Amino acid sequence: QVQLVESGGGLVQPGGSLTLSCVASKNIFSTYATSWYRQLPGRQRQLVAGISSGGNSMYADSVKGRLNISRDNAKNTLYLQMNSLKPEDTAVYYCNARRTGAELWGQGTQVTVNS
Repeated sequence: QVQLVESGGGLVQPGGSLTLSCVASKNIFSTYATSWYRQLPGRQRQLVAGISSGGNSMYADSVKGRLNISRDNAKNTLYLQMNSLKPEDTAVYYCNARRTGAELWGQGTQVTVNS
């Protein structure tokens, strides 16, 4: 069973930056579409950013220009560079990898933006 493990969350002041990482236990990212989602308590998970197996990326309107998704297939690692963070970015962030017939989630990492 492939596992995804996120890291890099924490407490940051408004305007600050964080980089989240998601490491897969096997080399899957070259054949899976990968994404970052976030979730507030009692709310549904929302897609934040995604990158296809071919390398095409997309972003939610609320994060365009502030967040950057990237992937290093050789290191089995997905990244989310987060800049100009706002209090409304506070959430648990989840890594997702999917392809036809398979979907994987990480355990989540908490990001708190607060002065």
